[in-house]
Amino acid sequence: MPAADLPLLIDAARVAGRVATSFAGPTAARWDKPDDAGPVTEADLAVNDALQSTLRLARPDYGWLSEETEDNDARLSADTLFIIDPIDGTRSFVEGGRTWAISIAVAHKRQITAAAIYLPLRHKLYAAGQGVGATLNGAPLRATTNEMQPDSTVLAARPSFHDRHWRDGPPPVERHYRPSLAYRLSLVGEGRFDGMLTLRPSWEWDIAAGALIVSEAGGKITDRTGAPLRFNNAHPALNGVVAAGPRLHGALVNRLGPGRAA
Repeated sequence: MPAADLPLLIDAARVAGRVATSFAGPTAARWDKPDDAGPVTEADLAVNDALQSTLRLARPDYGWLSEETEDNDARLSADTLFIIDPIDGTRSFVEGGRTWAISIAVAHKRQITAAAIYLPLRHKLYAAGQGVGATLNGAPLRATTNEMQPDSTVLAARPSFHDRHWRDGPPPVERHYRPSLAYRLSLVGEGRFDGMLTLRPSWEWDIAAGALIVSEAGGKITDRTGAPLRFNNAHPALNGVVAAGPRLHGALVNRLGPGRAA
């Protein structure tokens, strides 16, 4: 299945990138979602429509879960589905930044089997297929294998390093930040950073593609308790995410307390 789906995802990501960049970020029409769910722009919706047309025409029997499509129970009966974030990092897009990404994944029986994450303004296309490895612009990726140490680099929002989340205080690492969760995960797979974590409940569409990129690059990814990630949940959210090389991952999870969401 990855061999068949991955080229489709890569082509769709490139098409979506052209659609997204046809909008000028700061001047694209935008509004706020209900319940303080964040901003959305006309570009998000245009990319969602383009992906839905392309992907569902190619795989009409696949289910569909996207941040910008109203969810329903039909996907729960699908063995295979697309999990989409048309623009991950919408605030970066609105501000005219370059660190927003298009995230596309296929899940089969609750496991991610193919993934593509595209940052058109950075000319970076990450891709992965289950059992066939992860790449950046066609070059193989490898996550780092570092233990926890003071110069380990971990991507996380500031609240995730609050004392209340950790058994013995925050880990002794360097904290960094990028606005897109998909990009953070891709950077771990790339080996640019040693790990990433988010301790708040995380939408599946933010995580799905990056999860496969990390694991196919030799990293480990779980929820905040160390439990494996499962996708296509009735409520499509995960209990936080920790991703890193195997040794650092274990050290981070072991240090985390039950805590409240960040």
